[in-house]
Amino acid sequence: MHFELTEDQTLIQDAARKFAEDRLKPFAAEWDEKKIFPVDVLKESAEMGFAGIYTRDDVGGSGMSRVDAALIFEQLSRGCVSTAAFISIHNMVSWMIDSWGNEEQRQRWLPDLTSMNKIASYCLTEPGSGSDAAAMRTKAVRDGDHYVLNGSKAFISGAGTSDVYVVMCRTGEDGPKGVSTLVVEKGTPGLSFGANERKMGWNSQPTAVVTFEDCRVPVENRLGEEGQGFSFAMQGLNGGRINIGACSLGGAAEALDLAIQYAQERSQFGKPIGAFQANQFKLADMATEIDASRLMLLRAADALDRKDPSAPKYCAMAKRFATDFGFKVANDALQLHGGYGYLKDYPLERIVRDLRVHQILEGTNEIMRVIIAKDLIK
Repeated sequence: MHFELTEDQTLIQDAARKFAEDRLKPFAAEWDEKKIFPVDVLKESAEMGFAGIYTRDDVGGSGMSRVDAALIFEQLSRGCVSTAAFISIHNMVSWMIDSWGNEEQRQRWLPDLTSMNKIASYCLTEPGSGSDAAAMRTKAVRDGDHYVLNGSKAFISGAGTSDVYVVMCRTGEDGPKGVSTLVVEKGTPGLSFGANERKMGWNSQPTAVVTFEDCRVPVENRLGEEGQGFSFAMQGLNGGRINIGACSLGGAAEALDLAIQYAQERSQFGKPIGAFQANQFKLADMATEIDASRLMLLRAADALDRKDPSAPKYCAMAKRFATDFGFKVANDALQLHGGYGYLKDYPLERIVRDLRVHQILEGTNEIMRVIIAKDLIK
């Protein structure tokens, strides 16, 4: 095993870190406070190749690996966790179209998505089906060369702004085998959006209900065959779990750096607080938890790149571990700052708020344990 990055990976990592420092970090607090969705900056990230990281290059993608993506999302999240996480979602949608779309579909949608001339949203969760995703009720009924789509999706990132919505819906029997995937374009009659949700974090991206009322979606907008949609959604989530874990890792790594700096600058009882062994032990644990998270994420990403049959388990393990400990590290960093950590003058409270949802989305961490246990007990 080799734990060193290649020269190309180091360059990719450095480029992502510089973009985060220059174009994300200086504006993250304002985006959070004013709930600004920085579309122009998203398009700048696309110029760096970050909108189609593992999409094929014939449609403008970067053709990189899942390991490369994990490195990129860790660095982007050092600048703004919320914005990096949205870029991850956009990449998941692009990859799904690239992987299961036919050639006409790939050429129709992906050049605009990899350049972020168009923005994409992933639509799986519903008001009545979260962890039990296969219980979805959004239904598409075939009517000639169209489907008539009715239902709603909840907690959709980018809702109302995105141009392309990849929607999992029921076209057949109950359960996962009756689910298909349709691409619904903005402007389709009957497509509407709820109000932007008032959230604890992730304020630099809109989140809303997406509603379909007799939306007529061409059959040619279906990815793959009828009944394959649930499999597509779950495979998309394997990579999404690595990415969101990497976003937690980046936020936690930034929080640790802030905590180390503060521990050296802040004095109490006549010496820097970093001189107290209790605080040294806390920092040591935080560094260890970050390193362990990184190793697990990179192992899972490598397994996905190699199409290892155990990749879903590794992705679930890494997501559960990195998002739990990412939040813990950020919260510990806030604690080390005392009352100052609770103020919006410092970035830590925003990092804590943004990281909290990572333990819920892309499959809750309880569902990650279900996935792991199913692999263990057969």
